[in-house]
Amino acid sequence: MILRGDLVHCPSLAQLEVLKDYILEVDAKGFIVHVGPASEPQSQTKLKSCVSPNVIPRGSFLLPTFCDLHLHAPQFLYQGTGLHLPLMQWLNEYAFKAEERIDGDPSLARRVYTRLARRLVEHGTGAVLLFGTIGIESNLILAECMKAAGIRAFIGKLSMDKNSRPTYIEASADSALTATVSFIDRCNALERDTEPHARRVEPVLTPRFVPTCSDELLHGLGRLSEERGVRVQSHMAEALDQVEWVRQERGREDIDVFEQSGLLTSRTIQAHCTFLDAPTLSHVAQKGTAIAHCPLSNAYFSAAPFRLREALDSGVKVGLGTDVAGGYDISIISAMRHAVTVSRMREGARHLECASNDLTPDDRKALSIDWKEALYLATTGGADALGLARGAGQFVVGAPFDAQCIRIIDEGTGAGIGPMDFIDDEMVGMDAWSLTDEIVEKWWCLGDVRNRVKMWIQGKEIARTWNSE
Repeated sequence: MILRGDLVHCPSLAQLEVLKDYILEVDAKGFIVHVGPASEPQSQTKLKSCVSPNVIPRGSFLLPTFCDLHLHAPQFLYQGTGLHLPLMQWLNEYAFKAEERIDGDPSLARRVYTRLARRLVEHGTGAVLLFGTIGIESNLILAECMKAAGIRAFIGKLSMDKNSRPTYIEASADSALTATVSFIDRCNALERDTEPHARRVEPVLTPRFVPTCSDELLHGLGRLSEERGVRVQSHMAEALDQVEWVRQERGREDIDVFEQSGLLTSRTIQAHCTFLDAPTLSHVAQKGTAIAHCPLSNAYFSAAPFRLREALDSGVKVGLGTDVAGGYDISIISAMRHAVTVSRMREGARHLECASNDLTPDDRKALSIDWKEALYLATTGGADALGLARGAGQFVVGAPFDAQCIRIIDEGTGAGIGPMDFIDDEMVGMDAWSLTDEIVEKWWCLGDVRNRVKMWIQGKEIARTWNSE
C-alpha cells in the first residue's frame, strides 16, 4: 500500500513534525518500509510502480493513532455517573456492582464491550490497556470484542482477594493466582493461529490496587510476571483516602508494597501516581516502570495533581489514560487537553507562590506542558510506555502503520469540517492552502469525532467515516 499526503507526528517530546506531501509505503505485514517527500527520486519510483496510490486529500492529514494507558472496560456501563463520591466509597457504590453485573451476564458483557470497542475506534484509540473484572469468561469476551474491532488491546483480569463486596471477591490468593494463569493461557490461545505481527490482544496481570490484594497474592503475581514475562498494571498513590488506607493497614507506602512484591518493573504501568514526589519519581524511572497520567479522573478523586513535568524531567515513561469511568470522557483528545490545563494551573500556582515570597520564578523549572508535548504523550510516549514495536507512534521505517486520517477542511469547498472554522480563508479556496503547526493546533484544541474519517492498525483499515452513521 502506498499513500500520498501530509503526515503529522511527534518523534520526541515537544517536537512536532509536519511532513508535507510525503510518500509512505506499507508492506504486506503492515510495517512502514518507505517514508519520504514525494519530490524525491525514490518516492517518484514508488509512485510510478503503484497503479492506484491512496491519496490523502488536501485539507486532511495522517496522524498516528492514540494510546489509552488506563481504562476500566466494565465501568463503561455507567460512564458519566457517580462522580460526586470519594474514591473508596465510589468503588463500593458503583464500580464493584457494575463489574459483578458484567461477570454474571455474558450477553450484557458482549453488548457493553462491543459498544466500547466502537467508541474507542470512533475516538482514534488504536491501543488500549484495559482493566476487566475478576471473571475469566467475561474477560475473554472483552478480548474477543477488541480483537473483532481490530485494535491493540491489553486485557487485565482483575486480581483481588480482600476488601471488596462479599459476592465480588476471589476466595484466596491461591485461587486468584490459579484463575490468572488460566486466563493468560486462554487469552493467548485466541491469537495462537495468528502470525505474531498481526496479533492484537494480550493478557496483563492486574492486581486492582494494594487495598484489595493480600501480600501473598501480590508476591505470587510478581513471580508470575517474572516467569511468564507478562505485563503488569495497577493503581499507585492515587487518592488521599487510598494512600492513608494503605499506610494504616500495611504501615508502608504502596510503592514499597509493589516493589517488595516484584511488581515495580519495566513491564509495569501504574496509573495516577499523584502522591509521588520528585525523588520517588526518579526511582520509578530507574525501575523502568511507566505511568498512565489520567488528569480528568485525578481532578475528581485525587487531592493533588500528578507531577507530570517532574516525571518527564526524571525520565519516567508517561502516557495518557482516560480512566473511564473515574474519568467520564473516553476521548484521548480530551485527556490531552486536560493534561495541559492541569499543568498550566500548577505553573500558575508556582508563580503565585514565588510572588508571595518575593521570589522571581525560574523559567527553567516551569511545570506546564504545551499541546505538542501532550500530543507526544498520546502517541509516541504512550506507545513507548506500552512497549509496542520499535517506532510505534511515529511515521518511520520499520514501525507498524497505525494511523488515523484527520479531515479538517473540505477540499472542494474550502469550508471547515465539524467544529473547524477558517472564516478568513473560506473565500480564497484551496489553491494557497498549506498545513501548518497552527492549523494542527487549531484541530488539537477544537477537533472532535467528525474530523476522523479513516483508521488503520498494522496496515489494515478498520474504520471509515463512522461520523456519517
